[in-house]
Amino acid sequence: MLVIAADSPEALERFHGALDLVERIASQVSRALGFQVDRDDLLAYGREGLLEAARRFEPARGVPFRGYANYRVRGAMYDGVRQMSSPSRRLHEKLAALEAARQTSEGEAEFAFADSAPKGDAAKETAFDEHLAAVATAACLGFVTEGSRVGRDVVTTEPNAEEAFAEAELLSVVSAAIGGLFDDEREIIRRYYFDGQRMEDIAAALSMHKSWASRIHTRAIARLTKRLRGADQ
Repeated sequence: MLVIAADSPEALERFHGALDLVERIASQVSRALGFQVDRDDLLAYGREGLLEAARRFEPARGVPFRGYANYRVRGAMYDGVRQMSSPSRRLHEKLAALEAARQTSEGEAEFAFADSAPKGDAAKETAFDEHLAAVATAACLGFVTEGSRVGRDVVTTEPNAEEAFAEAELLSVVSAAIGGLFDDEREIIRRYYFDGQRMEDIAAALSMHKSWASRIHTRAIARLTKRLRGADQ
């Protein structure tokens, strides 16, 4: 249940001014998950996430509130769905893919608004293309590692032999590529994808701010994407 009576006027203004964002994201998430989740539940999870975003928002970081809230709302919806009773294996995998993509985009958000961000049109286009490739890598990695990790515990139809072989082969290639990352990048990738830890918990375990852990994750995925592309050539 939302509790807003004690919230600051600034937080309440941010919250009410972005409620339309919750509606839009709920529709997107519903379509992405194949309409397996009740939309009213998504809206409830999203409003909780929006209020938390309004409370935690730090204007000094330079990211617009709606951009910041976008990640918080999506994360709240994914967490809410994940806590549902007996979600299917495929739903787990879809959620993992969406969450990995969200984490990658979030890690890039502050950089996109920083002074060091690419300024020219060509540089921006290249950066955007690289970002999309990294998001795709994260989503794919989230999907296959989640399937391998929770498949034994979730009651549902298992993938067929061809799918299982393809996923195992991809995991093998990715595991080899991860070995070339820096120590902090490799540790975050291992904890997040293979151990299923939350980014907040990873940051706490490594004694760093969550935003920095998220940035390292995005950097690692970008480097991993380049290494995987090289392996295909």
